[in-house]
Amino acid sequence: MNQSIKSLLLCSIGFLMASGIATAQVDKSSDLFKTLKAKDSILFKIGFNKCKIEESAKIMFDDLEFYHDKGGITNSKEEFVTAMKKGPCKADNTENVYRFLVVESLEVFPMYNNGELYGALQNGKHFFSTDEQMTYEKSNNYALFSHLWIIDSGEWKLKRVISYSHTSKEVTEN
Repeated sequence: MNQSIKSLLLCSIGFLMASGIATAQVDKSSDLFKTLKAKDSILFKIGFNKCKIEESAKIMFDDLEFYHDKGGITNSKEEFVTAMKKGPCKADNTENVYRFLVVESLEVFPMYNNGELYGALQNGKHFFSTDEQMTYEKSNNYALFSHLWIIDSGEWKLKRVISYSHTSKEVTEN
């Protein structure tokens, strides 16, 4: 690659970074990271694990879209809440399923419009088990997720969810 092409490439990357168009993930000690990690806890530790669905639904847009690689598409918050009540949180459920975040996998990427923060993409890995004491190393049911969070009237709300790469792995005894 000749020197002028290298210079142009470096200048372009510098411009994108300075303009906020290309932004790296935020530091895990940042307020944004901590805020969205707390929102993740509302969704899962409260909404999913304890089946307090209405509480977690408060931080979702009405037009929530949920894309699941095994379960299909959910087109609204109402449809999502109904599916939870008929599935993992049904009244006659005799065995709870718990969701656990793989904490070190969590990433947050801020999104800007003309330099103003309007949203963020949150990516991570989580696993599921009927054993409340399960650890990732022993789990055989995990997946990746991406959450699009948007600021609405000063509050972070969940707009889009993609849950994918649901996998079972061979469990080994340690």
